[in-house]
Amino acid sequence: MKYIIKVLVLMVLVASCKDAKTTNRSYKPEIQKGIVQEVIQVRDYSYIRVLEDGKEKWLAAPTANVEIGGTYYYGETMEMKNFESKELNRAFETIYFIEKISATEADATSPIKAGPSTSTRANSQPLNSMNNPKPVIEKKNVNVETSGNTLSIADLFKNKEQYNNKVVRLRGQVTKYNPGIMNVNWLHIQDGSEFNGEFDLTATTTSEVQVGDVVTLEGKVTLNKDFGAGYFYNIIVENATVNK
Repeated sequence: MKYIIKVLVLMVLVASCKDAKTTNRSYKPEIQKGIVQEVIQVRDYSYIRVLEDGKEKWLAAPTANVEIGGTYYYGETMEMKNFESKELNRAFETIYFIEKISATEADATSPIKAGPSTSTRANSQPLNSMNNPKPVIEKKNVNVETSGNTLSIADLFKNKEQYNNKVVRLRGQVTKYNPGIMNVNWLHIQDGSEFNGEFDLTATTTSEVQVGDVVTLEGKVTLNKDFGAGYFYNIIVENATVNK
């Protein structure tokens, strides 16, 4: 079961990278090490060329502060063939996606710890081993009013214990959308309201949306949802129906 979760975690990482069009993928679980030859930083990710056992290979990881010439360790990898990076406008014949890269072998095998609140920090993307903070989600300038039968995001966060395991109805603007992860689509909404710094809500659905859509969603509230390997949500709305 733990192995399956690790595979799913890497699939989330790949999907959230926004660099699409891949063919063929394979999964390799053992700890490996390489000497960094080159680093290319993009918005949320590091592309790292390493020398390993006399051969060069490219890695893709959540943003990491690695030094050229340094030796680093990493665990599970997902091999992607013919991967095209839109951010770099470049195609990689083979690249390996990893959860984190570490300066020590012990850290490479340690579990990834989630921050105190993943709802407003990186939307449950794993922390890298250099202890860089998760990128903070931007609060959008939106103002989506609630009606008599919808709940504001602020009210949900304020009274989350009251709504645990209950079906709620909310309306907001889609701020992030990742389709086809673990057989569902993942979206984040904001409505302009906020409670104790919480303003961005995650939901899963089979419906398709686009970033910028104003939607009404209805689904069950789940608290302290742990998907494993650092993918922890203080609150999430699951199996939501979405209407525009």
